[in-house]
Amino acid sequence: MKEGIHPNYREVIFKDLSSDFVFKTRSTANSAEKIKWTDGKEYPLIKIEVSSASHPFFTDKAKTIMTAGRVDKFKKKYKMQ
Repeated sequence: MKEGIHPNYREVIFKDLSSDFVFKTRSTANSAEKIKWTDGKEYPLIKIEVSSASHPFFTDKAKTIMTAGRVDKFKKKYKMQ
């Protein structure tokens, strides 16, 4: 690999602001903020709005759309049998 052309890939902390869920992973995202992790080291902190802890799909709070009768309604509207 060429030197100097790749972004800095390092461990960072992501914090979901809506659920206070915090996790450590590797990323190239930049941040000026730092946070002390449970291992005693400081890592860059990336604040996010949605994660698996707050997304409706993963928390089973997703809205389900009632599809019953839609086909019949369409057929009735366009007079199909």
